[in-house]
Amino acid sequence: MKKLLRFLRGHEKELVFGPFFKLLEAIFELIVPVVMAKMIDNGIAQRDSGYVLKMSGIIVILGICGLGFALTCQYLAAKCAYGFGTQLREALYRHINTLSYSSIDKVGTSSLVNRLTNDSMTVQNGVNMFIRLAVRAPFLVIGAAVMALTIDVKLSLIFFIAAPLISAIIFVIMRKTVPMYKRTQQKLDRASLLTRESLEGTRVIRAFSRQGEETQEFSEAVDDIAQCASAVGKISAILNPAAFMIMNLGIAAILWFGGVRIDTGHLTQGQLTAFTNYMTQILLALIVLANLIVTFTKAFASANRVSEIFDLPPEESGSAVPEKTASLLEFRSVTFTYDNAGEPSVSGISFSLGKGQTLGIIGGTGSGKSTIAALIPGFYTPDSGDVLVDGVKIQDTDLSALRSRIGVVPQKAVLFSGTVRENMKWRKADASDEEIISALKTAQAWEFVSAMPDKLDARIAQGGRNLSGGQRQRLSIARALVGSPDMVILDDSTSALDYQTDLKLRRALKNDMSGTAVVMISQRTTSLMDADCIVVMDDGESAGIGTHGQLLEKCPIYREIYQSQMNEKEGGSNAQNA
Repeated sequence: MKKLLRFLRGHEKELVFGPFFKLLEAIFELIVPVVMAKMIDNGIAQRDSGYVLKMSGIIVILGICGLGFALTCQYLAAKCAYGFGTQLREALYRHINTLSYSSIDKVGTSSLVNRLTNDSMTVQNGVNMFIRLAVRAPFLVIGAAVMALTIDVKLSLIFFIAAPLISAIIFVIMRKTVPMYKRTQQKLDRASLLTRESLEGTRVIRAFSRQGEETQEFSEAVDDIAQCASAVGKISAILNPAAFMIMNLGIAAILWFGGVRIDTGHLTQGQLTAFTNYMTQILLALIVLANLIVTFTKAFASANRVSEIFDLPPEESGSAVPEKTASLLEFRSVTFTYDNAGEPSVSGISFSLGKGQTLGIIGGTGSGKSTIAALIPGFYTPDSGDVLVDGVKIQDTDLSALRSRIGVVPQKAVLFSGTVRENMKWRKADASDEEIISALKTAQAWEFVSAMPDKLDARIAQGGRNLSGGQRQRLSIARALVGSPDMVILDDSTSALDYQTDLKLRRALKNDMSGTAVVMISQRTTSLMDADCIVVMDDGESAGIGTHGQLLEKCPIYREIYQSQMNEKEGGSNAQNA
């Protein structure tokens, strides 16, 4: 929690004056029983209606003033807490965007979302409740006990018996419930994960008619949260009955022994009433304090979870800006293993790519193709070996400068809600319409974009839901081509294109962007036949490197892939002829 206190800067006045006004409210609340005692002893007992009205007026004034102080405190607390929460979420979001892929993989996307939303809100509520009640509740307990001592020391012993008993009950309940609150927060991560998976994979779920199974799994996760929360509630439910039992017994004791002291003349009826009020105030303050402890417990648990994200180091970046050379990209015996993975995803990979050349990467599922694509822009750092761009190691390169030279098309086409033009400007913010249209034409996307009523101003739904798979892929490719980058990485990003469109795209890349190096990952040998060099991946290792013709002669794995695909095409042609 200490690490998050820096977000309170700028709200020092609210942090000081908020509790101060709450303290004034508590003081006025402690004065009321004294005024009531005087009204009973000097007004009602003497049948002095004027005095009764006078004291009643004072009580009303005290109540109005207390209400004013309370509202002022509420306003200051809300202003401080929401300002704190805003700064916290902004800083957390900025920090998440600086994390490396490895850090994000370690925490998990769903957990990051939960900490950014649920946990930050819980911490914000903790700050709010601290300003509002952290001063008031303890002051009322102590103040009520002191005021009782000033009235009658012997009768005050009842306070010092009842208060520790109530405190002991609160301590036992808190000791049992605090760990359970922490577990509840962790279970929320599981529910968030299932929610995210279900929403993103809704088409797949429906395609396999898995709605019932997914609903059942989500219901189990939610029931798990409910059971944990219910268990906490059952234990916490003991607090109020137990506390009220002790309080009522205390009040009964006060009335019993207070009656005796009234008979002996040591105590007045008004003072006995004040005693009863102070007993009630102590009880209510202790219950508020218990709830405050619960709130703080949740806030501290959430603050620790948020601090864990801030403790993750940002992505490391060098300062070197490579000068352009003939050999644009080079892998030297590169080995990389994902966190908690048993074996390396790629091992001993070596190749080079020059300016304007095309490198093809092919292999079976899980062979390490996408890992190579992620290593090139420095999303991950190799365990051993070197990835060099223009002769400079990735670790020593300014990653922002490096990525500004690379257009990346991920395996899964990702578009954002907005217009076509807004999506096309992601790689180059100041791109002109001419540059955008040129990239769309190269990516074979201008044909369908120009057919839209609003063309570049056509709206794209979140994730490109209003487009087909092939259209999303072509727009993703066009986005990477805007501004003519030095290198384009196509991570199996033509899988949704037919063979004719794929061929047109490759020809357009060669003609329109002759100076751009292309790294093309594909499952189709036909897409890679014209590549200057092809790397064949098999179980994380290079099974062969060469041109299409060389690999057909020397690489059995490549030859097997090629022949199987040619047989599929021939089979499809025969089926159509039949």
